Amino acid sequence: MSDIGAIRAGARRDFAPPAAAGPSVSLVRLTLRDGWILVVLLAASLVLFALLPTGRLIIAAMFRAGSFVPDTALVEITSRAALRALAHTLETGVASAVLALALGLAAALAVTLVDVRGRRVFSFLFVLSMMMAPQVVALAFIAAVGPSSPLLNTLGLAPEPGSPNPLRGAGGIVAVLALHHAPLAFVTLRAGLRRIPRELVDAASVDGASRLRVVTQIVLPLLRGHIVVAGILCFVAGIGNFGIPALLGLPVNYLTLPTLIYRRLSSLGPSVIGDAAAVSLLLIVLTVVGLLVARRLTPADDARLEAGSSVEGMWSAGRLGPVLQAAMALMLVLVLGIPLLSLLTAALVPTYGVALTVDTLTLDNFVEVLVRQSSTARAFRNSLVFSGAAAGLVALLALPLGYVLARYAGTWRSLIEGLFEIPYALPGIVLALACILLFLKPLPVFEVSLYGTPFIIIFAYVARFLPLALKPVTATMAQLDPSVEEAASVCGAGAWERLRHILAPAVAPTMAAGALLSFLIAFNELTVSALLWSRGTETLGVVLFSLEEAGLVSPAAAVALAAVAVVTLVMLMLDRMAGRLPPEILPWR
Repeated sequence: MSDIGAIRAGARRDFAPPAAAGPSVSLVRLTLRDGWILVVLLAASLVLFALLPTGRLIIAAMFRAGSFVPDTALVEITSRAALRALAHTLETGVASAVLALALGLAAALAVTLVDVRGRRVFSFLFVLSMMMAPQVVALAFIAAVGPSSPLLNTLGLAPEPGSPNPLRGAGGIVAVLALHHAPLAFVTLRAGLRRIPRELVDAASVDGASRLRVVTQIVLPLLRGHIVVAGILCFVAGIGNFGIPALLGLPVNYLTLPTLIYRRLSSLGPSVIGDAAAVSLLLIVLTVVGLLVARRLTPADDARLEAGSSVEGMWSAGRLGPVLQAAMALMLVLVLGIPLLSLLTAALVPTYGVALTVDTLTLDNFVEVLVRQSSTARAFRNSLVFSGAAAGLVALLALPLGYVLARYAGTWRSLIEGLFEIPYALPGIVLALACILLFLKPLPVFEVSLYGTPFIIIFAYVARFLPLALKPVTATMAQLDPSVEEAASVCGAGAWERLRHILAPAVAPTMAAGALLSFLIAFNELTVSALLWSRGTETLGVVLFSLEEAGLVSPAAAVALAAVAVVTLVMLMLDRMAGRLPPEILPWR
C-alpha cells in the first residue's frame, strides 16, 4: 500500500478523538402537574403541522366522493401530461443538480482549504444569492438576456428584435436552477470539509504529496458521502422548485410537476383538487425517496474525524491567490452580479426594452410599486406581517418542543424530528394544496373556514419553517448541563418555571436566529402563497409573479430589488449575532 493510501486507511483509527463526556443524564422528570401540557403540546404540534396535511392530501388523491378509488389516482398519475411533466422534472432536476454540485464543490474546496482573501465576504454573498426568491432569480435572468433586455440594450449587445429569449425552456431552467442551488451544495460540502482533521492532511504533505494529490486521494474520498448528499439535496430542491420553472417554462408550455399542479388547480371541474392531489403524490414519492437516500448515505461516523485543528484555510494562497480571487469574483458575478445588475437596469428605465441612459433614468417604477400601487404596498405589508407572525410562532413553539425532545424523547427524538421535517421537505405547492384540503371546509365546533384568510398562510408558514428553529434549539438544549435545572427542580420549580427562567435565556440567541431564518425565507416565499392567497392577502411573491405574467417587467424588477434589500438587511443582522450563536447555524459562516 502507498504512503498516501496508508494515511487514508488509518484516518479513523489514528485521528479518532476520545468520546465526549457530555452532560450527565438528567434527573429531572416531568410531573403530572406541569409536564402533561408539554407532552400534549408536542403531540398536538406533530399531528397538526406534520401528519394532518400530508394525510389529508393522500386521502384526497385516493378517495373520491367518499369511496376508495385508487384506480382514479393511478389514471391521473399515468396520464400523458403527468408522465411528460415527470420526465421534465427529472430532466431539469438531475441536470441542474449535477451542475450545482460541480460549482458548489469547486467553491467549497477553494474557500475552505485555501487562505484566500475575501473568503467570508464570498460566503456571505454566495449564500445571499440562494436566499433570493426563485422567482426573483428567474425574473433577473429573463431581464438579462433576450431582445428586450435593458442591460443588453444599454451595452449595445441585444439580439435582433423578435428573437426568442434563450432562457425559455429546459436549458434555461437547468442553468438558472443550477446557479440558484449551487450555494446549497457549497454549504453542505463546506460543513463536511470542516470535519476533516488538519493533522491528516499535514501528514500527507510531510510525506511529499502535492496539493492536487491530497485533494484527489484524501479529501475527496473522505468527502464522498457529503458529495452524494449535496447532490441529492440539490435534486430535491430542483424538483420542488416552482418559481423558476413557472417563469421560464410556462410561457413555452414546458411543464414540470409543480407547474402542472398549478395548471390543474387553475382549471375548472369537479375533479380538479383530486387530480392535483394525485399528481402531488408523484412529487411526494420523489422527495421522500431522495431524502431517505440522503439520510442513509450521510456519513454517520464523521464526528470521529474531528481530531484536532480544522483544515479551514490550511494552505496559503501564494501565487494562486489572484487566480482564485478572480474565479470567486466570476462566480459571484454569475450568481449575484448579473441578476442584480439586470434587475437594477430594468427598474431604472421607464419601459422594459429601453436602454438605460441619462435621459431615460427614472425612479418612477420604485415610486409606483412602493407608494402609488395599493396592491404592492399591501403585499409588502402582508409579507412582513405573515412572515413575522410565523417566525414569532416558530420561535415560541421551538422552546417547549425542543425542551421535551432534548430531555425526554430519548430514542424517539430522531423519528419525531424527521416527522416535523416533512412539511419543510415537501415542495411548497404540495404543502399549499394540503392546507387547502385541510381548511377548505369550516372547522368543527367553530364553524369557520380558514381558507381565504391570512391564517391559512401563517399556518402553512409555521408548518413549513418550524424545523428551522426546532432543530437548532433542540441541539442547544441537549448540550446544556442539566445540573442547574435539576437544582431548580429540587427547590420546587416546575417545568414552565425552568423553561422561562433557566433555559429560555440560554437558548434565546438560537431561538432568535431560527426566527430570523424563518422570516428570511418566508418573506419572499411564492410556492405556498401562490395557491393560498386571496384578494387582500396577496404576498410579495404573488405580486411579483403576477407583474411578470402581465409583462410589467420593470415594476416587477423594482419590487424584486426592494425584496432583496430586506433579505440582505436580515442576513446582516444575523451575521452580527454570529458571536452569540452556536456554530453551523448560519449557513454562510
